[in-house]
Amino acid sequence: MLNATEFTAAQQANLDALVWLGSKAFEGVEQLTALNLQAAKASIDDAAQASQAVLAAKDPQSLLSVQAGLVQGAAEKSAAYGKQVYDIAVASKAEFDKAAAEHLAELQASFVAAVDSATKNAPEGASSGMALFKSAIATANNTFDSLQKATRQATEAAEANFTAVTQSVTKPAAKAKRG
Repeated sequence: MLNATEFTAAQQANLDALVWLGSKAFEGVEQLTALNLQAAKASIDDAAQASQAVLAAKDPQSLLSVQAGLVQGAAEKSAAYGKQVYDIAVASKAEFDKAAAEHLAELQASFVAAVDSATKNAPEGASSGMALFKSAIATANNTFDSLQKATRQATEAAEANFTAVTQSVTKPAAKAKRG
């Protein structure tokens, strides 16, 4: 069992972890806000330039050329914006995953220590039940590790798909601009 000092230390560690996670979440929000402000400013500048380019077009062919350039630019900027949002989200998730893994490792270690302590103080004949309990814990840990690995692989696949979709959008637009 935990004594008062251990309980207080555990609660302080949990509070520290919560404050750290809140700080990291706020950093992600700050990054997204800065990105959105940057995108809004760029959109205003782009709209002004696009308006000037459209007004400067002297014939339908030059207007179509301007339009193709605007479509290409919009596709590239949209893809870049999406990639930046994705990068911010992935970086934030990595921070949270790291903190969760560290916290889980600490919890597992303290739980195993408590089980070992209980095993030492258990009455005779309880060793088979305790061995079964330890086996269940090991199985649960292995399952959790497998789940984390599968999640990591799914994240990598999603990132590869995002990159492929981004390229499939920007390449045709670039060809249309040149064509």
